[in-house]
Amino acid sequence: MDAIRDRTRALHAEAERSGVVSELLRGRIDRRSYAALLRNLLPVYRELENGLERHRDSSGMGGAAQPVVYRAAALESDLVALCGPDWQHDIAILPAAERYASAVADATVSDGSPLIAHAYVRYLGDLSGGRILRGIVARCLSLEASQLAFYDYPGVENVETLKTSYRADLDRAADHVNDRESVIAEAERAFRLNNELSVAITAANR
Repeated sequence: MDAIRDRTRALHAEAERSGVVSELLRGRIDRRSYAALLRNLLPVYRELENGLERHRDSSGMGGAAQPVVYRAAALESDLVALCGPDWQHDIAILPAAERYASAVADATVSDGSPLIAHAYVRYLGDLSGGRILRGIVARCLSLEASQLAFYDYPGVENVETLKTSYRADLDRAADHVNDRESVIAEAERAFRLNNELSVAITAANR
């Protein structure tokens, strides 16, 4: 995972400086853009979680398939709480989200090892910045706890401990991969797709 972190450092910094993520971090996001962010991340998480479950029993991949870090159900819960029961019809899926989800689906083929990269980008990112983002979103959008499930890990006493443990599990999964360079390249691709989606959400909600 250190190699992924080093190779994606610039892309990570770019993510924080552009698009809807930049607006969120600066506390300038509105409810419409935030709902669009959740809606467009949902298909990405669905593909990732379906792929991890598909490879749960594969050599080395079981450690990456941990429902405790999965976020799709929490995203759906927040969308209902934010937008009501018609959220699927009221918020558009952008082409950038379709491309991102398609890339994750492609990562499930063969041994599924590219999923390690997508799990790194999404879940370790969630575990690292979730507490800060939860506070920003709750404050600037005046959200209630029922609208913030995405940042909650029920039954987890210490999120930092979970992050450390899950990172170690991804490291062990990567140890079983013959072509580690392909996993690093997939992480770079994941960050680029994430950043393109972030920019697209901002453009669509101007």
